[in-house]
Amino acid sequence: MLSLKHIRKSFDREEVLRDVSLQVRHGEVVSILGPSGSGKTTLLRCLDFLERADGGELTLDDLHVDLAHAKRRDVLAMRRRTAFVFQNYNLFANKTARENVMEGLVTARGVSPDEARKKAEEALAWVGLLDKAGEYPSRLSGGQQQRIGIARAVVLDPEVIFLDEPTSALDPELVGEVLNVIREVARRGIAMIIVTHEMAFAREVSHHVVFMEGGRVIEEGPPEQIFSQPREERTRTFLKRYLTDSNMYYI
Repeated sequence: MLSLKHIRKSFDREEVLRDVSLQVRHGEVVSILGPSGSGKTTLLRCLDFLERADGGELTLDDLHVDLAHAKRRDVLAMRRRTAFVFQNYNLFANKTARENVMEGLVTARGVSPDEARKKAEEALAWVGLLDKAGEYPSRLSGGQQQRIGIARAVVLDPEVIFLDEPTSALDPELVGEVLNVIREVARRGIAMIIVTHEMAFAREVSHHVVFMEGGRVIEEGPPEQIFSQPREERTRTFLKRYLTDSNMYYI
């Protein structure tokens, strides 16, 4: 189980995370919803130490980390057990698709190049891009680049994957192919925390949904409750802006 307790973060006296606590069980998919500026992405970045939290604790089974005072060994220990999928792909422009997927295995996990190549090609085949293994990112569509980003995460065999708005940088016609890959990750039983604006997808794939605003968790619960009978007025107002299909929203 991944447990987050009392996470706080400020930028120039502006508090962007205010005492955020959350639990993610093994194999569970948690979607975080909320307006822009609500702290969703900052939360994920603090969990992966891309930002340093001002306070809070993170526990992943037997590994416990004080986020504000984590030492390098704590950061490495957490990153060995998690993976991150960025909204803007973050692929190495000078490496092929295969090399991008191999990179973490070789540099962070100490896997031999031959074994890493085999695993990378298996991961690329799994996301339907083995035929693009030798291509550089500049020759790939946004959807293909994001699928490679997901393959790069899955190949590490993480306990938890953090996904930061994985479809936000894509043209609308490319969103579906990425969401289909994420569905397959969920079927493999890998726990995920997904920051997303794809409401229908969040309702379909999630075990638990969190609504954030102003750096706080306003409401959380199973998708059936959040999307059909949210308790908080602010949650209802937010969802009405996005869910116009009466078959999806019953308030």
